[in-house]
Amino acid sequence: MRILFVSSEVASLVKTGGLADVSAALPAALRKLEMDVRILLPGYPQVMKLLKPLKPAADLRKILKAWPAAKLLAGTMQNGVPVYVLDCPEMYQRGGGLYADEHGQDWPDNPERFALLARVASLLCDGNSPLDWRPELIHCNDWQTGLTPAYLRKEGHQVPVVMTIHNLAYQGNFPKALVPALELSWDDFTLEGYEFYDQLSFLKAGLSFADQITTVSPTYAREIQTEAQGYGMQGLLAHRSSALSGILNGIDLEEWNPAADDNLAACYDDSDMSGKLENKRELQKRLGLHADDDIPLFGLVGRFAHQKGVDVVLDVAERLVNLPAQLVLMGTGDKALQNRALALAHQYPERIAAFVGFDESLSHLVEAGSDMFLMPSRFEPCGLNQMYSQRYGTPPIVHATGGLIDTVVDCNAATLADDSASGFVFYGLSPESLLQAATRAVELYADKAAWRKLQANCMAKDYSWLASAQSYLALYRKLVK
Repeated sequence: MRILFVSSEVASLVKTGGLADVSAALPAALRKLEMDVRILLPGYPQVMKLLKPLKPAADLRKILKAWPAAKLLAGTMQNGVPVYVLDCPEMYQRGGGLYADEHGQDWPDNPERFALLARVASLLCDGNSPLDWRPELIHCNDWQTGLTPAYLRKEGHQVPVVMTIHNLAYQGNFPKALVPALELSWDDFTLEGYEFYDQLSFLKAGLSFADQITTVSPTYAREIQTEAQGYGMQGLLAHRSSALSGILNGIDLEEWNPAADDNLAACYDDSDMSGKLENKRELQKRLGLHADDDIPLFGLVGRFAHQKGVDVVLDVAERLVNLPAQLVLMGTGDKALQNRALALAHQYPERIAAFVGFDESLSHLVEAGSDMFLMPSRFEPCGLNQMYSQRYGTPPIVHATGGLIDTVVDCNAATLADDSASGFVFYGLSPESLLQAATRAVELYADKAAWRKLQANCMAKDYSWLASAQSYLALYRKLVK
């Protein structure tokens, strides 16, 4: 099956979050199932630098006359997945980030930048396509690709589209005056189309016109049909519930493998966990924490954002370290949260460490060197870190939401006895509920035999992409006759 996978970011080339990880791993897993999957993504500076050699594939200037000069380049990722790079210097060759400038302000031409990506995706399906290869199905991801089925609809093409929501909170809503400028039709600027509170919504276009909608965990698929987590689109999603399903993300088992991870001070596996203690010592040393083998160490890696519940961790940080315990916080995002984390680390230098920024190698060491991993997200479509932490024998402490509740089984006497326990789940996000779960974890940590059993349960979990890829493939086959 010929599948065009369209994404605004792909890990190892360019990444801001979990979307990039999925966009690298899922196509690779599908290719192992002998599918002809090819990725289309923008030609950001990082992509042009890292993806070499790139060869000319098509000149789009004569076909897309109303758009800035663009062409397609062809390359191959290290995992073997072919990539089409949309080379449009006016749109993508700039400093700052993928979606915002160096000051954190969204690029004002984001509508045009990602409409072009969707327009090119649709172009590759029609008779004017400059490529010999034609997709039988398009898999779109998040709002940046949401206009793809709208363009296909406008041109009268019947290629089926799967639209995956990685985070419904990001919708790509822009002024309706852009409709003609983006070569869209006013006929579809309706409640049943891409009109959303009198704005043009890229994500709503995808949700309205895609043949199938998926999201990244079964629980999140249910949650987004409610007012609490629907972000105004719960009615549409409930209406399309028969075409909506949740398929749990997997993780890259080669990149996240404690037995062969070059980022660690010492590798380890379930049969010999001694290396985990060495990583704890290295983490304490690197971040200036007091050297102590016996004190439990909580780790957190993620965006410093309201969604991630980092504020609740900071609210309870002093009580956490008085259990006693140590706390490592790593991430970047909201400046106020960053400053609070740094202030706590300054106040408790031997018990709290804060690393503001992102360091891939250090993130692996935090997963391996921590005893427990904190993930108290207010909402979490899927989440990957809780799966990484289980693979590294670091039981996660999670708020019962989205993919977190789909992947972590709360540890109690019954689940520990039947070997299903894999972490600590708490309900209702508050400093008190988080502290109670953390206290339960610290109490079990004191029982070395029980803790070792919990670690073994965690490391036995299978979060490979194979099962997820097979679920997507079954969905594709329903659409491609």
